[in-house]
This record gives sequence, C-alpha cells and structure tokens, in this order.
Amino acid sequence: MRQAATVLNIGTKGQGLADVTASIRAWVQEQAMGCGLLTIFCQHTSASLLIQENAAPEARRDLEAYFTRIAPEDPTAYEHDDEGPDDMPAHLRAALTGVQLSIPLIDGQLALGTWQGIYVFEHRRTPHRRTLALHLIGD
Repeated sequence: MRQAATVLNIGTKGQGLADVTASIRAWVQEQAMGCGLLTIFCQHTSASLLIQENAAPEARRDLEAYFTRIAPEDPTAYEHDDEGPDDMPAHLRAALTGVQLSIPLIDGQLALGTWQGIYVFEHRRTPHRRTLALHLIGD
C-alpha cells in the first residue's frame, strides 16, 4: 500500500458551486495508483463539498436556490453574525452538506458516474480561498 497527500487551494467566485474535478483528477493521475480510495476534506465551516450533476447547469442553480430558501440570510433569525448576515446561513448550509468525500479509485480512475463532478459549495457571498486536503491510499 502507498499513500499520498496534498493540499489544494481553490479560489471561489462567491456563493455557488465551483467545479474542482479537473484539479483533483490531475493530482490523482500524478500518483499513478491503480486501486485505492481518495478522501477529500474541506478545511472550512462556511463551505462544503458535493458530488453533483456536471452536465446541466440548471440542476446546480436549482440546488443553490434550494439552499438559499432553507437557510436564508435573515438577520432576525440568527444570533451568530460575526462576519455579516451571510455568516450563520453559510454554517448551516455547510452542516447540511458536509465537508468530506470518499471516492474509490478503480483502474487508475476516480469512480465517478458519467454525470458526476466534484464541487466546492461556497456558501459566502464574497470570493474566498478554500483549502482542500486530499489523501489517497492504494496501490
């Protein structure tokens, strides 16, 4: 068994889904492993990770709109607002979606479905630098 780890810094453009599939695939390919398991961990509490539809942008827009409805920016609804009105809603959205993914590596390829991509889900309105820790174990 071999292991490899790295940190990816991702720039987001503000709220929404940022596709990081290509960057992650490129790093996995560099490791030249055939079979294994990739763990991706987002080191933030106001952004999260998703595997989601990568062909129809409407699906991603609908997902973003849904999270806006279930965790709205309402200054009367939350006590925590240290970084502004989008602070607590961002934490709620991250809690609902999660900060870690595990993806099998089979025949040297991530075992993503045909229409699946890996996304950082930015929950803050302004652009941010997000850090993803990647760990690959396999042979």
